[in-house]
Amino acid sequence: MRGALLFLVASAAIAADPILFSFFRNNGEDGLYLAASDDGLQWRVLNGDKPLLRPVVGENKLMRDPSIVRGPDGTFHMVWTTSWTGRTLGYASSKDLRNWSAQKVIPVELEGEVANSWAPELFYENGEFVIVWASTIKGRFPETAGQGNRDYNHRLYSVRTRDFATFSKPELFYDPGFQVIDGAIFKHGPRFVMVAKNETLKPEAKYLFLTFADSLKGPWTKPGASISGPEWAEGPAPVRLGGYWYIYFDKYRDHRYGVIRSKDLKTWEDLSGQLNFPKGARHGTAFAAPRAVVNGLEEPR
Repeated sequence: MRGALLFLVASAAIAADPILFSFFRNNGEDGLYLAASDDGLQWRVLNGDKPLLRPVVGENKLMRDPSIVRGPDGTFHMVWTTSWTGRTLGYASSKDLRNWSAQKVIPVELEGEVANSWAPELFYENGEFVIVWASTIKGRFPETAGQGNRDYNHRLYSVRTRDFATFSKPELFYDPGFQVIDGAIFKHGPRFVMVAKNETLKPEAKYLFLTFADSLKGPWTKPGASISGPEWAEGPAPVRLGGYWYIYFDKYRDHRYGVIRSKDLKTWEDLSGQLNFPKGARHGTAFAAPRAVVNGLEEPR
């Protein structure tokens, strides 16, 4: 009886959907890579460690910071950074993460002189997709000018869409009173949570923090303390796994990835020393996918 019980427990663990991680390498010129994991710590690169989609749109035709969300009909939607400068984002969709729709540009129609459009993050809620990204608009937020890298002075902006064909008017999504990028949203119970990067260089910050809200329209709570440790960190990727929230992040100056986990979003356990992550992986997102989809990506075509 005990052996049968152990078999059932093991079978249940195997039957659970794995999690995937979307990422880029180098400058993003190669395109989309995917890796898979069953336990959140041991990762394997899919498709024979070859890109699944190469970038063809945007000012510089890059595919950096790929963010993927699965919609209610099973379609995977992806947005990404197309250029270091400019005012476009990239978009494509897929049913199986191998065969993709034609790539299209999402114009960033903010008013003013937009210096850049970085790291879009997707979140789905109540029939709408929300895209959150970071931009610097020349002359905005003079109180924090000069506190970031070069002439950048980032805040988070957003648009909403139901079909990725028509979009709401872009609006300021989050201003914590300092430079901020990389806002990834998830839901913990009834509340919305955002993990984001404090992008302040003077005085040095460069860490990840949490903020909470009862609505995507805010108001957001006071930014929390660093959750990412002493190293500079960016590109947070939250995912739910086995009763924990895992947050992966790019320790970009150290050229390696880190991961922390928590059940209550208050006490965090650093598992970075146990993490076996794809070599050269950069800023992406973690998300669950059906095992049949993952099985179809194990070998290259």
